[in-house]
Amino acid sequence: MARPRKVSDDEVFRAAGRVMAQVGPSQLKLSDIAAEAGLTSGALVQRFGSKRELLLTLVSGWSESIPAMFGAIRASQESPLMALRKYVDGMAQMGDGPGGVAHHLGWLQLDLGDPGFHAHARRGARATRQELKSLVEEAIAKGELKRGTDAGRLARTVEVTVGGSLLTWAFHQEGIARQFLRDDLATALAPHLTRAGRALLAQ
Repeated sequence: MARPRKVSDDEVFRAAGRVMAQVGPSQLKLSDIAAEAGLTSGALVQRFGSKRELLLTLVSGWSESIPAMFGAIRASQESPLMALRKYVDGMAQMGDGPGGVAHHLGWLQLDLGDPGFHAHARRGARATRQELKSLVEEAIAKGELKRGTDAGRLARTVEVTVGGSLLTWAFHQEGIARQFLRDDLATALAPHLTRAGRALLAQ
């Protein structure tokens, strides 16, 4: 019978996430993750094989967790439109912390440049777009967005707006990222909002 692990894989992944929040891909060391998790580098190699394999397993889990993340957002909001804004607020947090958006762009470069990481990033992006479409459909059904709105097209517009808005804010540094992104979201949604939807976003 195998001995139970004192540090679970989930705890290792959380430790890796904390380290990744502080350093970029080129600075990340397996020894740093091991120290954060309370393990030796050898123990991580034995468990995952390499730093790359550990990170691939981690990002695979992140991409698979997208529906659960949106489920938690929905559960915290009574309105699908407000859930959409809650998602935007979460994206704006990339502007916080050491290095801000520039730090996250370092990891994005890895996601785009390495085929193994890109496969997971692409799956996560597709899941995100589907969840955004579902929120738009729910907002239409609830009378927050106008009937006849093309949910798929608007979801893509929101996706593009949020990504572009975050990068634009990083250049201009006008106010706080959250409000900057909220304003751009409101602009993108404005032609599709009902009176009830406008009232919600005015809160």
